[in-house]
Amino acid sequence: MYAIVEIAGQQFKVAKDQKVFVHRLPEAEGEKVHFSNVMLLEDGKNITIGAPAIEGATVEAKVIKHFKGDKVIVFKKKRRKGYRVKNGHRQYLSEIVIEGIVASGAKAPAKKAATKAAKPAEAKPAAAKKAAPKATEDLSSKTVAELKEMAKAKGVEGISTMKKADLIAALS
Repeated sequence: MYAIVEIAGQQFKVAKDQKVFVHRLPEAEGEKVHFSNVMLLEDGKNITIGAPAIEGATVEAKVIKHFKGDKVIVFKKKRRKGYRVKNGHRQYLSEIVIEGIVASGAKAPAKKAATKAAKPAEAKPAAAKKAAPKATEDLSSKTVAELKEMAKAKGVEGISTMKKADLIAALS
């Protein structure tokens, strides 16, 4: 079984008991971490692809240690110009071990549960907002000539200089 999961802004293909080096995580060494942004799951024959993530799927990991990676040298040069610049850095990394991949039934973190509770209250005004643009959607599917005829029938003045968006606004 393997999964493709987003960890610290990067996507990794992970399997159980695999060691992964990722950008520094805020958790302390020895702590367990749950990653809920799972894009793909494969368990034998079944492959599940999320859109963009799979609901209820999580990857459980344990932070082994924090360290600095090898030095990366950045050397820039422009030939025949005498321009040479040498810079370098060492990336802060965390080593984690994947302890398990849970396909479904995982508990969502408290942050996501709070946002899910807030969404239904916001959904009602959004439904009212969606009802109004249907008239403009019907108008946007029409050609400029058809819109000008409709505006002429309604008695709108100055239609010869109006663009499509102006005609839709005048008819709405």
